[in-house]
Order: sequence, then structure tokens, then C-alpha cells
Amino acid sequence: MAVSLTVLLVLGLLGAWALNRASSVTDTLVNHSSPALTTAVRLESAVLDQETGIRGYALSGRTAFLQPYTQGLADQQTAVTRLRGLFAKDAPATADLDAVLARIKTWQDDIASPVAAAPPGAPVVLAAQRSDQDKTEFDAIRAAAAVQQTHLQAARATAYAQLLSAQRQRNWVFSAAALVILLLAALVVSGLRRGVTAPLERLSRDVREVGAGDFARAVTATGPADLRRLAEEVEGMRRRLADELAFSDQARARLDEQAGELRRSNGELEQFAYVASHDLQEPLRKIASFCQLLQRRYADKLDDRADQYIGFAVDGANRMQTLINDLLAFSRVGRTHKEYAPVDLEEVFAATVDGLGIAIEESGAVITHDPLPVLVADSTQIGMLFQNLIGNAIKFRAPDREPEIHLSAAQEGDRWQFAVQDNGIGIGAEFADRVFVIFQRLHTKEAYPGNGIGLAMCKKVVEFHGGTIAIDPDTVNGTRISFTLPLAPAVPVADPGEPERTGVVV
Repeated sequence: MAVSLTVLLVLGLLGAWALNRASSVTDTLVNHSSPALTTAVRLESAVLDQETGIRGYALSGRTAFLQPYTQGLADQQTAVTRLRGLFAKDAPATADLDAVLARIKTWQDDIASPVAAAPPGAPVVLAAQRSDQDKTEFDAIRAAAAVQQTHLQAARATAYAQLLSAQRQRNWVFSAAALVILLLAALVVSGLRRGVTAPLERLSRDVREVGAGDFARAVTATGPADLRRLAEEVEGMRRRLADELAFSDQARARLDEQAGELRRSNGELEQFAYVASHDLQEPLRKIASFCQLLQRRYADKLDDRADQYIGFAVDGANRMQTLINDLLAFSRVGRTHKEYAPVDLEEVFAATVDGLGIAIEESGAVITHDPLPVLVADSTQIGMLFQNLIGNAIKFRAPDREPEIHLSAAQEGDRWQFAVQDNGIGIGAEFADRVFVIFQRLHTKEAYPGNGIGLAMCKKVVEFHGGTIAIDPDTVNGTRISFTLPLAPAVPVADPGEPERTGVVV
């Protein structure tokens, strides 16, 4: 590139010199040599006009013949002024002009001026007397003018020859410049092809193959330094992607293995839940039944402590049975459910209130609600959600006032915002997250019965439908549990299926 720029600079300088020389020679020929020769010829013509006028006046004495003489003097002055300007820097040409003017002045002083000053009306005798001198001096003018014009013609011929030479030099310089530029263009194209285009094509090919998924293909670094650095950076990126892909494959394999293990474990848990709901409940019912039978048959033979022990056994069996049923219901949320279908929440709410009729009547609860929409959901699970929330609001009521429970509903975009507000004992802000964890109780069984599964089940139902649930920590004089449900929940990923219920734990 540096050599090319140097060559182009030299050619540019040569071209400028050739153009300047041709322009200078052209200027000399057009604006100096040719005008000088033409003006010299006009000077000689002006002197010839003077001689013609003097001769006619000398022969006839008529003043009309002096007009060419007078015009010749004016033309002579114009020509001399022009020649002085053209010869300002040309000493030899100025000397030739002075020689011609000296001869003209001699002839004018000796012949032209005396004849022109003679009185008109008759031939001028002085002209006849000085005819020989007139001829000699005028021949001297012609000779001096011939010498001047010869020198000017030679100067013009020299300038013309220089112009032809300058034009040839200019043509050669520009022809050479054109050839050199073509050669440089060919060299540049070849160099770019070998040094840039080919490496860039190789880099593009490698990158395309890597982009198509062949992360094992190495990106070759060739060509100029910039392309090599780019290829090295792409190669580094490819290595990082390959390493991360290998790690991702390993992680995916581990996840697949863990997922399989989790599916197997879920199957075992489901099998256990089945066994717990069927096989364990029968022994518990037998325990409770025989304890009660023992109490009735041998009531007169047992003391109060024995009756108390039997009551403890029956109560424990009943609570164990209730806990098993609750755990079974909790485990089935999100795993076994009806198909999503439009659910009228007004009907679900009415069914829930009807099912809690005894608790509502005993507590004197007042339950109200906003107009409820129709959503696409699992009606059974929505019923469980309403039953747990309203049931908890009735259960955890304040002892000094009757329960007032309100279910609000408002649409926000593609979701519905619900909230169950009560005036019960409330939940402290520090327990806002803890109450949604299974088996987490804030009160003793003696104060408030239950297994600590209700709100955990509510959270599982809401999240299964694609919503969120939370306790409002700013609520005072009661509890406000808000939750959201989408207009149409996303279709859940199907579970691998329930295990075969054989009644045997695997």
C-alpha cells in the first residue's frame, strides 16, 4: 500500500509538471510569440501606408493623399505600444524593435515629414530631389523589419516545437499513469483476494458451520492481523459455547435422571397415599370402634381413668383419620383434577356457603360477596379454595363479635383480583408467609381445631391455576387474604400418570 501510494504520488507530480509545462508553452505561443509576429507585420504595414501616402502627395500635391500617411502614423503608435508590452522581458526582441524604429525615424525625419510639410497644390520638388535617399532609407526599414520578423518567426517555431514536445510528454506521463493505475488495481484486487477475501470467506464458512450447530469445528485464524484477531475472538467464543453446551448436556442428563427419580418417587408417594387412604383407615376405624365397644361393654367394670384412656385412643384414631384424608386431598391438588371448563363462581360460592351452613348458623356469621365472574377453571378445586378461606374466617373469629366475611372481586386486565376480608383475630405480619406452609399452626389444637393444611392447600390450588395468593399485612381488625385467578389458565403439563393401585407399597 505504501509503495502504491508513493508511485501514485510520483505520477501525480509528473502529471502536474507536464500539465504546467504544456500550459506555459501554450501561453508563450498564444499570448507572446504569435501576437508579437502579427503586430510586427502590422508595424511594417503601417510604415508602408505612410510611404504610399507620402509618395502620392509628392507627385500630386493633393492633401487627400496624406490620409494613408496620417493613419499609418496612428497604426504605428498602436503597434509599437503593443510590441513594447510583449517584449517587456525579452531583450533581443526589444533590440530588434529599437533597430526598426530607428530606421523608421530616420526615414520620417529625412523624407516623410519634410514632404508632408510642403505646401499643397503642386508636386513636391523635395521628393524628386531625395528620391535616391528615400529608396535607400526605406530599404533599410524593410531590412530591419525582415530581421525582426525572422527572429519572431524563429521564436514562434521554437515555442510551437516546445508545445508539441510538452504535449508528447504529457501524453506519455498520463499513459504511464493509466498503465500503472491499472497494474496497481490488479495487484490490489489480487492482494485483497488472497489477503482479505479468501480468509474472510474461510472465517464466514467456519462461523456458519458453528452457527449451524457444529460446535466442534475450530475457527481457523488466517489473513491480516485484524481478521486473525476477529477469528481468535470467535474461536474463543466457540470454545466457551462448546464448554457451556457440554456442561448443559451434562446438567440436562443429570436433570433427566433426577426427573426420572422424582417421577418414581412421586409414584411411590402416590402409591403410599392410596395405601394411607384405604389400607390405613380400616385399622384406624377398627381401633376406634373396638375402643368404643370396650367402653360400652365394660363401663361398669372400668374406672374414670380407664374411660379417659379409651377417649384418648378414640380421639387419636379419629384425628389420624382426618389427617390422612387431608394429606390425601393436598397431594392430589394439581395431579388429579377435572378438565378445565367454564365455572360460574356464583354457583360455587353458593354451594360453599350451603356446605358451611351449620358453622355459619352456630357462629352467626354474615357472609357477603361482590358479583362473581365465570372463569375457566377446575370447579372442584375452586370449591376447596372457597371452603378453606371462608371456613378459616369463621373458625378464627373474634370472641367478642359476630363474624363478618366479604368476598370481593375486580377484573384487572386478563386476571381477576379476589379477596376474602373478615373481622376475626387477624394474622400478624411476621406470620404472613409462614401460614401458607403445610402443618404450620399459630394456635394449639385445643384453642382452634385443624391440621394446618388449609391455607397450604389454598396456595397450591391458586398457583396450579396460574395465580398468586398473599395476606395483606396492612389490614387491621381482621384478616384480608387476596388472590388472583386468570381468565383462562394455561394448560398444565400432564403428569406421567397415577401408579397402579394394587394396595401394596413399592
